[in-house]
Amino acid sequence: MSVSGLHTERKLGFPLLCISSRREEVLCACVVCGCVGLFTCCVSRAQPTLRGRDLRALMDLYQEAVFYLETQDVPVEPGAAVEAGVLEEDVLQEELVSPLHSQSMDFPAIPKSCSPEEMLERRLVVLKGIVESEEVYLSELEALLTPMKALRASAGTSQPVLSSQQVRTVFYQVPELRDMHQSFYSGLKARLSAHCHTGLAEQRETSHAASDLTVGDLFLKIVNQIGLYGGFIENYEEAVAIVGKCTQSDPRFRTLAESMMSNNTADKARTKHTFEALLYKPLDRVTKTTLVLHDLLKTTPANHTDHVALQEALRLSRSFLSGVNESSQSKREVTLSHGLRRKLMRDGFVVDVSEGERNLRHIFLYTDLLLCTRFKHATRGKQDQYRFCWYLPLAGLKLRWSSDHEPDTRLRLQAIRTKMFVLRHQLQQQAGSRGLMAAARTRKKLEQTELMLLTQSPLYRLELHSPSGKSHNVLLPSLYELEEWREAVHKLTTQNIETVPPDLLTLTSTCVKLRMTQQPPLQSSNPVENEASLCGTLSVAVHSACGLQQPACVYVCLEVDGYDFYDKQAQTHSSVQSINPQWDQELSFQVDGAQNLRVICVSQSDRQDDAVLGKTALKLESKSLSKRWRRQTLQFGRVEVTVSLRYSPHPLEPPSSTAPHLPIFCVPIETVAQQEGALVPRLVRCCVEEVERRGLAEVGIYRISGSASEINTLKAAFDSNLREAVTRLRSIEVNVVSGVLKLYLRELPESLIPTELFHTLARTLDIQDMNSRLVSMLSLLQSCPDTKRCTFLYLMHHLQRVSERQHVNKMSLLNLATVFGPSLLRPPVAVNISHQVVVQVQVVHCYLQCNNLPEAQVSVPHDPEDDDETTHTPPQTADGLRQLQVT
Repeated sequence: MSVSGLHTERKLGFPLLCISSRREEVLCACVVCGCVGLFTCCVSRAQPTLRGRDLRALMDLYQEAVFYLETQDVPVEPGAAVEAGVLEEDVLQEELVSPLHSQSMDFPAIPKSCSPEEMLERRLVVLKGIVESEEVYLSELEALLTPMKALRASAGTSQPVLSSQQVRTVFYQVPELRDMHQSFYSGLKARLSAHCHTGLAEQRETSHAASDLTVGDLFLKIVNQIGLYGGFIENYEEAVAIVGKCTQSDPRFRTLAESMMSNNTADKARTKHTFEALLYKPLDRVTKTTLVLHDLLKTTPANHTDHVALQEALRLSRSFLSGVNESSQSKREVTLSHGLRRKLMRDGFVVDVSEGERNLRHIFLYTDLLLCTRFKHATRGKQDQYRFCWYLPLAGLKLRWSSDHEPDTRLRLQAIRTKMFVLRHQLQQQAGSRGLMAAARTRKKLEQTELMLLTQSPLYRLELHSPSGKSHNVLLPSLYELEEWREAVHKLTTQNIETVPPDLLTLTSTCVKLRMTQQPPLQSSNPVENEASLCGTLSVAVHSACGLQQPACVYVCLEVDGYDFYDKQAQTHSSVQSINPQWDQELSFQVDGAQNLRVICVSQSDRQDDAVLGKTALKLESKSLSKRWRRQTLQFGRVEVTVSLRYSPHPLEPPSSTAPHLPIFCVPIETVAQQEGALVPRLVRCCVEEVERRGLAEVGIYRISGSASEINTLKAAFDSNLREAVTRLRSIEVNVVSGVLKLYLRELPESLIPTELFHTLARTLDIQDMNSRLVSMLSLLQSCPDTKRCTFLYLMHHLQRVSERQHVNKMSLLNLATVFGPSLLRPPVAVNISHQVVVQVQVVHCYLQCNNLPEAQVSVPHDPEDDDETTHTPPQTADGLRQLQVT
């Protein structure tokens, strides 16, 4: 049937609605006759051809008619408003939004004009309609599956209709969908039959009889299995392509594909379908799931046993549809009035920084511009909307990024994380009971708290600068995600981009259609918990890298996902300028729900932004990880990074109960090393590497002191938060860095060379033969405790490298020995001050003159048998590890 016209007339003040067609002169009766059900039935029949303004006009007339009837005390057929509302929402959603668009997260309101008894009667009508609809859908699935066995059998013959692979593709997930809906249909029909068997009169006598019918668990069960549709949707286009191709090329398949029949048990009729039409049925069905639940919930009283369960089912259904939108809408284009073909390339949620305030925004990257919008949830009966914030053309757009750490917010963020942890624990407890309403409230609080953390936590800053002078700053939660955005923008800006001013109203309104990302990246919004996710301690040892094209200072950044109860990011120290960087550093994470590890290799630079050399993501599976180290090599293009992983599952403590950071200064070096799981403290390594990175050409390095106030500030940072102190090292004056290192060594309770060796070393200075003297001094050094000896050797090698640049920095070995001697060697008792200084300087100077000093071991060795090696890396041990606790 085709609709050829839509017109209205008014007689005696009553609206009259007619739809004329080629087959019938008048399709719809007058809406004031009281038979509103007939009106909605006719509209439903016209639905496939009714679109746009025609439908809106029709529904406006309908609402006007119902209003008039109610003012005249004319009864309106129950269920008509529901049916018409579903019709309007169904068709308008199909026109304005993609077929897989999920609606607003607001739950439907309960009709206030209905008594509880009337509402339950309407609910029963809706449930019967669902059963009838399921029966029709099952018959269509059976019709779709009818030729599967024959096609599968012919695949093994010499003249197959379809190959085995094509058969699997065409019918992918269809049997599983049929079984899922068959189980749901059988359970729902059985409960309805048992309920209706009591008789209508008996139900009216007992006020609570109608409320005894519970079906919420059935809907929750089928919605929890709705993920089966995800595979079908991803496979749908390929299946349709095979059917279309084979229909044209094979007469046998064409005969089959054009005459598939389904049975209708209600009227015992048979309906003819095409193969493509039947393949579309599951796709159409899953988009109606949200509407069905919406209507059922609308007719379920708030105090009904099913109400909370149906709310949860509706939330899960909408969440699923939001997810599948990502694959279904990513390739849609927008044509503007200027004729430019503008295509959406990427979108996502970021934090927009404006006038010191942070706001969560949804940004869209098109082929020629970057659009920032504010999402506005739909009110009831309206569409989701986006409000324009700003846009920047891609032509000439410059990007800069940096870390955006704010130490002052740490206590506030810790409080938010603690609250999240408590809510998560409550939700786990409520999941084991039947308190669905309490669980829904807790989940909502958890999502709101996580959203607050996402907005307020320290993030990575991406600065966007346009040639026109406009600039904006956005914050992203991870360096990995920031690099994805930077790569996407850079790829577009390297092309010849035509700058065409956009129609902002049109562009913003299309965001609802085109968006790929529906919700902010919140772990608490995931509908199903993954049992394979990690909960406990994940340790990653970053060993070394190779394949660099030129020497560079390189660090590795690690990021884990899951709940954000603890710090989810950590990075190694920056290596010394080298073509083969070495770290041998262990980073440890407390994780809850972690499934992925992201690894980013970054080259550090003073003059410009750090350059990301490569990035990769690893899937974390508890089955493949254990308490034994597992070594593997990660590929970043030409660069390879060697890491080891191990995982220890255990219950997690609340974030606020984690051990406080212990001070570093004025603490025995053995205590600090044990705390960090190292032989050379992190402060010493970081300061040495920073001096070698940018201080070797500094005149008077270690002799000229930095600002005393800045040295004390950096000292306090090391004593309170090691990560933040290491971050500050990069931007602070290099003489301050050298001053902090000297202060640390000076304030050690015991010097690196034990005081009991002072007199013995003084006597070795009397040995005239230089080689014999060094042998004796090295022998004495071997008797020192491991931590002191390794730290001393590490420092000696560093000072030798400083002296190699003495023609620039004016610091010879003797000058360096004069600076460090009093800190590295102390007398056991008071001695002549001049003699003391001479011994201190000459001992350190002798060690610095040694050309074969033993290499410093920077981390605690462990048994090589603890390593599990992967097949694609050569046999190695995991020696040289140290631990930085990130909690």
